[in-house]
Amino acid sequence: MQTLIINAQPDLTNKAHFSTKLQEMFLTKFAAQFPGATPTILNLYATQIPRIEEVQLLKVWNQPTLAADAAALAQTSADLLAQFKAHQRIVIVSPLHNFNVTSRLKDYLDNILIARETFKYTADGSVGLMTANYKVLLLQASGSIYTNDDRYTSLEFSRFYLQKMFEEIMGFDQFYIARAQGTATLPAAEVLTAAAQDLDQVFSQFYV
Repeated sequence: MQTLIINAQPDLTNKAHFSTKLQEMFLTKFAAQFPGATPTILNLYATQIPRIEEVQLLKVWNQPTLAADAAALAQTSADLLAQFKAHQRIVIVSPLHNFNVTSRLKDYLDNILIARETFKYTADGSVGLMTANYKVLLLQASGSIYTNDDRYTSLEFSRFYLQKMFEEIMGFDQFYIARAQGTATLPAAEVLTAAAQDLDQVFSQFYV
């Protein structure tokens, strides 16, 4: 089963980040479960991701005939979409930025949330097209804790946004999350132990 890891960590080469450690945990479990298999890894901050700007995606979407630069952008966007659709297991690795997804991850989603490709409009509302046993797992690191049902819980928009986009808009079968949380307040060993337990709980379900 093809797995795509979408790494949305801006400080990509810094191995000390908890989101990076989450990815390493996942890769260790993946290698044990699927010896010989290799997931595809897309590092968003090391990749050209077209943006919704006048000279980028808006130029592509609004012009019937494309100049060379716009055609190249259109091809890049199309390649990202094709890669996404070719993988039934999507793993998103990301820190929480101001209670939401990182900016490059939002740009990426703008290239895959495409009508008639990953969802379609109907008279009764949008319908997801990614229904052939697609699942997504969010590996998220955060300085605070968002599972205590306190004032921070309702502010964590990234999980809500991603779950709604993947399940309700694109039609994914299931959304999972494993967290390394409290990184700003708790000892690192405690954070990583809890994160490993989180990942253990969802990993087998993710690949059912």
